[in-house]
Amino acid sequence: MEWLLASAIGVITACGVYLVLRARTFSVVLGLSLLGYAANLFIFAMGRLVSAAPPVITAGAAAYADPLPQALVLTAIVIGFGMTGFVVELALRASRETGSDHVDGNPGRDEKEGT
Repeated sequence: MEWLLASAIGVITACGVYLVLRARTFSVVLGLSLLGYAANLFIFAMGRLVSAAPPVITAGAAAYADPLPQALVLTAIVIGFGMTGFVVELALRASRETGSDHVDGNPGRDEKEGT
């Protein structure tokens, strides 16, 4: 099960890095979102989530759920949503001002050739 979770986090991270390295603004925004999701899954995995365990240490509890990773991920989700909104607005404004949706504002070889 650990191998499956680690592989999923790795695939999401690889897809996010690939999309961030693309020249289009929508791909960059999508890649940043995927990297945020991968980071959230990584924090959950490092928190060693335990099912059916009390969230508070009691005298008779053999194990307890650590609330810190859950709080960190909840905070990261809220901040990630705000940053995604900001980056989308920034990309839209840059697209309107430059007339291109390329990250550097310069349409490359692919757009000139029509591919």
